[in-house]
Amino acid sequence: MSAPSDLALVPFISVEDMMRLVHKLGLRDMLAHLADAIEADFLRWESFDKTPRVASHSTDGVIELMPTSDGAQYAFKYVNGHPANLARGFQTVAAFGGLSRVDNGYPVLLSEMTLLTAMRTAATSAMAARALAPKNSKVMGMIGNGAQCEFQALAMAEVVGIEQVRLWDIDARATEKAMRNLSETSLEVIACKSAEEAIAGAQILTTCTADKQFATILSDNMVGAGVHLNAIGGDCPGKTELHRDVLYRSDIFVEFPPQTRIEGEIQQLEPDYPVTELWQVLAQQASGRTHTDQITLFDSVGFAIEDFSALKFVRSAALQQGTYSMLDLVADPDDPRDLFGMLGRAKFPRLLNTPI
Repeated sequence: MSAPSDLALVPFISVEDMMRLVHKLGLRDMLAHLADAIEADFLRWESFDKTPRVASHSTDGVIELMPTSDGAQYAFKYVNGHPANLARGFQTVAAFGGLSRVDNGYPVLLSEMTLLTAMRTAATSAMAARALAPKNSKVMGMIGNGAQCEFQALAMAEVVGIEQVRLWDIDARATEKAMRNLSETSLEVIACKSAEEAIAGAQILTTCTADKQFATILSDNMVGAGVHLNAIGGDCPGKTELHRDVLYRSDIFVEFPPQTRIEGEIQQLEPDYPVTELWQVLAQQASGRTHTDQITLFDSVGFAIEDFSALKFVRSAALQQGTYSMLDLVADPDDPRDLFGMLGRAKFPRLLNTPI
């Protein structure tokens, strides 16, 4: 345990630090490490406090807090979702978060999480596909080529073994961007002219669109037998991507049902419609893919345990790699009872003649 005087200084991972860490570890390796870290925590699912994220909705978007604890450490993430931001030159998602010790409540990490959320979302998708997708899957159709696209493709390549990614977006510029960014990777990347073309021959179908609306990105007649659906765009009330009939033909796997029933694709279904929690499959307490014609659907909305795992991993990695700075974040008086005295003893020249 750190000495009390050390607890005032908290490791901070800035955006620059996070990028340095990714380049030191290698993005594909980092995605694989994150997938393994998330799976390890899913295997101890019952150790965590769990609650749906706390959301503040407005006409412009949503701001959310995502907390969880395993009894030893507490994690939280602040994240927004503002689909109209793109047209105004802003990220549609921005995030930061932290880790704290449960025994004394002191923070042990503060970190950017815009980049980290993109990576942990891709890692979670790949972790789920590793458990649910057809064996030896080599082709993924990616519908929605925005900020998540390249991370999803590389995570699926590293963790699942995908070799070809077929891209389509309603905005051709997004596809051009993704093609450019993935051009120097080992993946075969194909720009498609329609969603139907993008999913042709794919064993994994990923939907990741931004518009906050009930949408039908994949209709029932587009989804053939034996595929794995990775639906990650529907992540708030009133936003979906799949036709409801696709859900009725699929075996559905989710993170935390009380949250997914509000925000995920299954908000379209009856409140008691049966779904399986993904952690149960990983822990061999429930079946995943059982036959070749089965359609498996990972209805992912993102959950706090994934952020916990990601923060815990990057803290360890950043401390090892030196990609962090220290913030003087917590007041640390000599006498814990004398916070006022600490303020009074501070000597700042311009304040010397100002009464406290």
